[in-house]
Amino acid sequence: MDVAGAILAGGSASRFGGVAKGLAPVGGTAILARLRAAFRTALGHEPVLIANTPDATTWAPGLTLYPDVIPGLGALGGILTAVRLAPAPVVVVAWDMPFVPAALIRELAGHLLHADAVLPESEGPRGFEPLCAAYGPAVAPAIESALERGDRRAVAFHDDVVLHRVPLAQVARHGPPARSFFNVNTLKDLERAEELWRASSQ
Repeated sequence: MDVAGAILAGGSASRFGGVAKGLAPVGGTAILARLRAAFRTALGHEPVLIANTPDATTWAPGLTLYPDVIPGLGALGGILTAVRLAPAPVVVVAWDMPFVPAALIRELAGHLLHADAVLPESEGPRGFEPLCAAYGPAVAPAIESALERGDRRAVAFHDDVVLHRVPLAQVARHGPPARSFFNVNTLKDLERAEELWRASSQ
C-alpha cells in the first residue's frame, strides 16, 4: 500500500513566544527538517506540510503545502486536511515532535492495511497519540459526521471507524515512548529536547 506522510504545523505557539515551533533547532537541526528526514526514510518520499501561516511557504522549500480545508478546527482540522488532500492514506505527525522514529512511522503505515485509523499507545494522559498516527480514507466522512454533531476533539470520530492501537510494548521496540512522543510546546521543553538529544548522542 502506498502511504503518504503529513506534518501538521498547527497551533499559535503562544507558549513558545509566537515563534514557529517546528523551525526551532534540536541538536542543530530544525524539528521540521528532522521529521522530513524521518518520513523520507520511512516511506521513501517527502511528506506534505499542513499549515495556515502565510509565511509557511518559506519554511521547507520543496514540500507541498496545504492550508486547512476547514479553518479553526485545531488538530482535528489538520487530520481532516491530511486525509482529504494527501495523495494516499497518510501518517500524520505534529511538527513539534523532534524524535519520532522512522521505524515507527513505517509500522503505523503498515497497519493501515487492516484499519482505518492506527494509533500508537503512549505513556501520556490519553494513553495514545492521535497526532502521531495513521489514517485511511474512511476517516474523512467520520470526521465530517463528528463535526455535524459539534464534536471537534481529535478523537471525535474514533467510534465510527475501524481502529487499531499499537501496543506500548511494540511502540517501545522503536525507542522509549516518552522520547519518541516528546513534544516541544515551551522554551523549557526545547531545553529538555536538547538534553534528550545529547543523551542519545553519547
